[in-house]
Amino acid sequence: MSSRRVVFVVGSGRSGTSTMAGTLRTLGLHVPQPEVAADSTNPKGFGEPQWVVDLHTELLARSNVQVSDARPRAWLDAGRLSGDHATRERVTAWLESQLGEADELVVKDPRAAWFLGLWRACADRCDATSSYITMLRPVTEVVGSKKKYYDQRQGDVTRTAAWVNMMLHTERATRGEQRRFVRYADLLADWTQPVFAIGEAFDLHAVKTAMANDIAQVHKFIDPSLRRVTLTWDDVQVPTVLRELAQETWTMLDGLADEGGDTAQAQQVSDQLRVAYGEMYADAEAFAHSTTVAQRRTAAAEARRQAEAGAADATARRAADRVPHSVRAMVPESARRGLRKALRRER
Repeated sequence: MSSRRVVFVVGSGRSGTSTMAGTLRTLGLHVPQPEVAADSTNPKGFGEPQWVVDLHTELLARSNVQVSDARPRAWLDAGRLSGDHATRERVTAWLESQLGEADELVVKDPRAAWFLGLWRACADRCDATSSYITMLRPVTEVVGSKKKYYDQRQGDVTRTAAWVNMMLHTERATRGEQRRFVRYADLLADWTQPVFAIGEAFDLHAVKTAMANDIAQVHKFIDPSLRRVTLTWDDVQVPTVLRELAQETWTMLDGLADEGGDTAQAQQVSDQLRVAYGEMYADAEAFAHSTTVAQRRTAAAEARRQAEAGAADATARRAADRVPHSVRAMVPESARRGLRKALRRER
């Protein structure tokens, strides 16, 4: 059997994915270089290969999908690119080059969940075994952390819905594969328990043969104080029906992290929740249809206004160009601007 391993750390952003990736890196797994630079939102580092982040950003733009997208159909839009031949060739070539550096890689990026089919196919082409670690953190803490550190234009409702959408489909996309679910709280409390269990389950040489110095470095790396946001449902304002579905989703996922918790029954519950969420979202879209149509009309009217303004500017410039250069040079720029404005008004 091939000794090549690619461990994908997935799950919603702000769920401890960076801490897990950094832990595996410290124990000897290779994070492809260069990495995304640490910043104030993640002072210990992201553990994200810059090439992977750039790739996913490009693919999401091509799919018209956001990183935190609440739409169930967004999975279909992103999935179409996973079967694109040119994209697979490109990812396979990059992955092969990284496996030339080390046999055991860790690839982490919250955007990766949208393209797990792509990565699995490319890992197979490279004769590498794919494994998945899904990090779990209560939805209220994820929403609160994103509210504190990320774009403020998204509200609690959108973030909660996006979390449900992301986590339910991540569970479905990794089903039947080598996988483990790890609570962020458990990782902070005693990282050795979940990480060494993963090392055995995934047959990771670097983890199973970690030296005392490596283990000591992980103890220094993991900082429980980084769990800086601990909100509850009292702090997150969402409709009752969404709160109840999100809480049921969390309860199901939390059970998957237990020993022997990843059962067919739990997966059946996940399927039921995914269907329920899809129906809920469809109802919300139906209610908001009039608003959507109105926004499209407003956008179309604004586009027409800008096009007409651009045409008027072009006419004014052509009219000004017909004035001999020697005459234009004698007229102050402020007067020329006034002439162009007058021509636009007449138009």
